[in-house]
Amino acid sequence: MQTDRYHGEAFEKRFLARLSTEEVKQLPKDDALIVLPIGAVEQHGPHMPIYTDTLIAEGVLMEAFEHFAEVDNIWLLPPLPYGKSTEHLGMAGTITLSAATLQSVVMDIAKSVSDSGFKRLVLFNSHGGNHDLLNMISREVRIETGMMVFRLNSSDGNLLTDLIPEKEWVFGIHGGDVETSMVLDIKGNWVNMEQSPVDFVSLPEDVQYLYLKGSCYFAWVINDISATGMAGDATRATVEKGKEINQRAGKYIAEALKEMSRFNIDELQKGGEDHDDNY
Repeated sequence: MQTDRYHGEAFEKRFLARLSTEEVKQLPKDDALIVLPIGAVEQHGPHMPIYTDTLIAEGVLMEAFEHFAEVDNIWLLPPLPYGKSTEHLGMAGTITLSAATLQSVVMDIAKSVSDSGFKRLVLFNSHGGNHDLLNMISREVRIETGMMVFRLNSSDGNLLTDLIPEKEWVFGIHGGDVETSMVLDIKGNWVNMEQSPVDFVSLPEDVQYLYLKGSCYFAWVINDISATGMAGDATRATVEKGKEINQRAGKYIAEALKEMSRFNIDELQKGGEDHDDNY
């Protein structure tokens, strides 16, 4: 049944798109936080669905929204399933937006959110290829609309140090143990574990500073670093591990979103008069 997708706190009580225009108009706006999930449709190796990133965004947000109280004025928008996946161009199933198109789409959505009277927007990202662009876009949206704009990603490595080996967390960045486990929990019948590979990039031994992302990195496309279209050890993935990862991510995301809904950027300079110049 198609409606089976729309269940739980996120969709039954906090899905903005299920409301009528009059109901949206009547929502209190001062502390309302609107969450825009942004994922991707791109190859994730021979074992994973091309919908992986968007599926993860939906899954962890559904988990997060179970942690909200009635007073939390936090609302979910339908996910934007397409992202900037140009690093996977040419691989079957990858559907990408250009950087300029994604920027324009997010800006148009943000302006519409602002036009409805909302003052807080979260760009919630579940695809690494969107990360840098969304950081830039968030500031542009702030300038263009005056809204408070926040950025949040679907996972935090600090939550998983006891579950995932260091090599996997450092190099398993695409379709490896973490993502495969998460999808096994969210939609396990979409994963083909018999096809799950092991594929780690081999950096030269004398490389001390360069990495695939972060503060010192080199530009790459997936064919530069992988023979299978994924990176990591997907054979280690389990449903149980995925459930634990999703639950931890959901709790972390919920607390972050609640803090965003309380945050007021206009208060940042209010302590200026009490500032000790000798500090």
